[in-house]
Amino acid sequence: MTYFHSVTLDKDRCRGCTNCIKRCPTEAIRVREGKARIINERCIDCGECIRVCPYHAKLAVTDSLEIMKNFRYKIALPAPSLYGQFKDLSINQILSALLDIGFDEVFEVAYAAEIVSKFTREALQKGNLKKPVISSACPAVVRLIQIRFPSLIDHLLNICSPMDTAAIIAKKQAVKKTGLKEEEIGVFFISPCAAKVTSIRNPVGLEKSKIDGAFSMKEIYGKILEKAKTTVVRDLSKATMIGVGWANSGGEAFGTFTENSIYVDGIHNVIDVLEEIELGKLSDLDFFEGLACIGGCIGGPLTVENPFVAKNRIRKLAESLPKREQPPVDEDLVSFEEVKWIKKIEKSEVMKLDKDISKALEMMKEIDRTHKTLPGLDCGSCGSPSCRALAEDIVKGCATENDCIFILKDKIKALAEELNDLAGKKPPVIK
Repeated sequence: MTYFHSVTLDKDRCRGCTNCIKRCPTEAIRVREGKARIINERCIDCGECIRVCPYHAKLAVTDSLEIMKNFRYKIALPAPSLYGQFKDLSINQILSALLDIGFDEVFEVAYAAEIVSKFTREALQKGNLKKPVISSACPAVVRLIQIRFPSLIDHLLNICSPMDTAAIIAKKQAVKKTGLKEEEIGVFFISPCAAKVTSIRNPVGLEKSKIDGAFSMKEIYGKILEKAKTTVVRDLSKATMIGVGWANSGGEAFGTFTENSIYVDGIHNVIDVLEEIELGKLSDLDFFEGLACIGGCIGGPLTVENPFVAKNRIRKLAESLPKREQPPVDEDLVSFEEVKWIKKIEKSEVMKLDKDISKALEMMKEIDRTHKTLPGLDCGSCGSPSCRALAEDIVKGCATENDCIFILKDKIKALAEELNDLAGKKPPVIK
């Protein structure tokens, strides 16, 4: 099965500037012949390349609003981070505007986040999870662990994300309310990031997601602003402090009520902590929340507002809401067992050197030898993110040592000196 990626490359816009290869946390990008290319097996859809590309050549593919026409009943799942995008709109104004856009119902992912927090607390209290328990809410971090830290897979919290939990509940409620078949009901997530869009097509811990499509927060933003001017405000919000707080980094950790927990945002910062966990240096920690985007989901590449401004808005919103420790959960609609993963998370297969182990080992030795001949500056000018990566590319036949500008410069210099020597010599006299 082909793995779907939301993050894609527009080659016509790419100018081969190498900004993206320096920021990619999994070395999933190369620049060859003046154009970037994404190695699908290594991409975690974190969106770092989208942020740093000055030519907007990296894009996040989301669904068109047109797909709503395929369903008789349409439900919007707004991420909590959506609330931080608007300066003067209340949560109920935002939710009411979504109904005016064309949705028949809204179900807050923030409310589902409270339910996930409740189930997480119960799981932590049972004490049979491998410590530190690592949050599985950020799909980019989950895929990062699958690719770079497979030894930590057993530490992942085996509970569905608030997004998937919201979809499970929303569909069941809609079937009960409307009498329609499940396939006639469309559930659509309003996403702040590419990784969540990818995880809908390639769900974590589930055979198939209940979500039928994902819309970019950027696309929905303008439509909400327009409709909010005339919308009749309904009392639709059910989420409280804990659920809305999930939009910011630390929101999930706060919802566990566990003092011995830490939260980290920014994919490179997350990598630093995961390395510490892998080395056993944080074995006394109970819970770790890692989020790929700076600030949390409010910093996603598909958001509109400055993440620091949005973070402050979410904080104020959360503080104005009650702190509900036990959200009402209808056991007929969702249970702890229903939101637990049913599929084991496996290590992701990145590009292998060779299927033959003996040949792969020989290639690793050759990579080591080649790496020693390179300058070790990791400048990225060659189109590979590091000298080690270039050595691997050379051995795999994807690059040559002449791609290194320093080696090429030395060769040109030596050739120029040789030509200069030849030019100074008199030709032999022909007798």
